[in-house]
Amino acid sequence: MMSLTDKVAVVTGAASGIGRDIAKAFLAEGAKVVIADLNFDAANATAKEFDPSGERAMGVAMDVTDEAQVEAGIEAAAARFGGIDVLVSNAGVQIVGPLETFAFSDWKKLLAIHLDGAFLTTRACLKHMYAQGRGGTVIYMGSVHSKEASVLKAPYVTAKHGLEGLTKVVAKEGAAHGVRANLICPGFVRTPLVEKQIPEQAQALGLSEADVIKKVMLKDTVDGEFTTVDDVARTAVFLAGFPTNALTGQSIVVSHGWYMQ
Repeated sequence: MMSLTDKVAVVTGAASGIGRDIAKAFLAEGAKVVIADLNFDAANATAKEFDPSGERAMGVAMDVTDEAQVEAGIEAAAARFGGIDVLVSNAGVQIVGPLETFAFSDWKKLLAIHLDGAFLTTRACLKHMYAQGRGGTVIYMGSVHSKEASVLKAPYVTAKHGLEGLTKVVAKEGAAHGVRANLICPGFVRTPLVEKQIPEQAQALGLSEADVIKKVMLKDTVDGEFTTVDDVARTAVFLAGFPTNALTGQSIVVSHGWYMQ
């Protein structure tokens, strides 16, 4: 495996949830990490918590749907740390509801964060990865819903399927420049995003919250267990450090057996 020591990693949505643990894991492996988040105060606080010296972590404000803000954030990161080696496109939201009553504004918001955000951050980072001549890694945060569908999640399933297609294109285009792209597809991870879904799905499906967990979220796992943020962070470290194009354009499912491919 390639060492992550002094590699520069940008992690979006990194002030909380899965992104926060990925950023922390990268720092533990010796990387320099950019905590990119919509909430600058939270991003800056996270960077200071992880690296009080300020030498190996920085926070940047980044609305991933804002082209100018993405470009400015990536340029600031590259200027501070001397380039970009890893992008983890993790920022995301979840909005659940039946398709026949789903607000178009919510549809557009979700797709913009997941897909426009992935495109804008990828484009900004690839410029540096190509110019540097040392390759790089792009990691997208997909979901089991990149492979499967669930009721009440039309835009989310659509977006996560779209990320699988983007992964494959970046893998093909990036190969000549030593840039790999892969997709992590977690099952349900008990983050604030998932906690919010439990009562929403209970109301929409007419189930108790306990039954949403048991009969909806975890019913197809082999052990009835949630995927953990550590499971996902370890996978991200593995993909970031994989040294060749032997592993590119792939979807790595981290779901306690919910989906087997």
